[in-house]
Amino acid sequence: MSPDVKAMTTELIRDAGSLVFLQLGEALRMEGQIEAAKKVARTGMERHPELPEAHDLYARILVSGKEPDRASQIWHELLQSNPRHVGAHKGLGFLSYSHGNLDVSRDHLELALAADPTNQSVIQALRAVRNAAEAVTEEYPSPAQPVPAELPATPSTATGETTSLFAAFGSGDHGILLVDVQGRTLAGGLKTPGGADGSSETAAHLAGVSQEMERTARMLKIGEWRWLVVEATDGNVHLTQPAEDTLLFIVRDRDVPAGRLGLLAESAGAKARAWLDGQRA
Repeated sequence: MSPDVKAMTTELIRDAGSLVFLQLGEALRMEGQIEAAKKVARTGMERHPELPEAHDLYARILVSGKEPDRASQIWHELLQSNPRHVGAHKGLGFLSYSHGNLDVSRDHLELALAADPTNQSVIQALRAVRNAAEAVTEEYPSPAQPVPAELPATPSTATGETTSLFAAFGSGDHGILLVDVQGRTLAGGLKTPGGADGSSETAAHLAGVSQEMERTARMLKIGEWRWLVVEATDGNVHLTQPAEDTLLFIVRDRDVPAGRLGLLAESAGAKARAWLDGQRA
């Protein structure tokens, strides 16, 4: 037993109602002490039946104990009371992935990311699932399916149309990225300072941002959000929403002032809307 586990066990004995059981149960799970972890989690659930994190912990322990069906049931019950519970969506995404249900896994992870856009473990898991889905598609291509009218078509890069969409805007596609609200790249691209392609990672980070912006605007009672400008040490960023289901992300050097960046975003947004209209026609 590690010193941390001993200390948490002592704390829980001293105060039976302490929330330290969450950390203790997870630590025991990570050490492979599944039965002990179950006991801690069950006791915690009895003392704190309305605490979602207690049920989430127990479900994770059940997965480690080779009881995925029971864990799935608990996570689904959690989502009935809290449809945006990150842990439940993440757990169900993992179970779906382990059973080869990539579409279901991706749906759960995208919902988790929408609820918590900064969660790095969800971002990494979603990237892995998307890569796996792309690999399966390449190996077993399926007949083309019609694109729903309410969603932007995922563009094909084979024609080069999407990669040149913003070519006329200064740094071109190396600083302008159009994504959908699920965090998928639609057009443009971003390069890291080292020259690597950072489009997919940035797109994944942007998933759910529009929802967070809308929620913040409602909370502050300032009306509908129109754009977000960030002035950073090495550059300036402009984020806007050219269409309801898309985001336009622009990065430029510090010598491009916010006002000029806004004009650039307006022009690039008009270009994006025209292209999206053409895709949906």
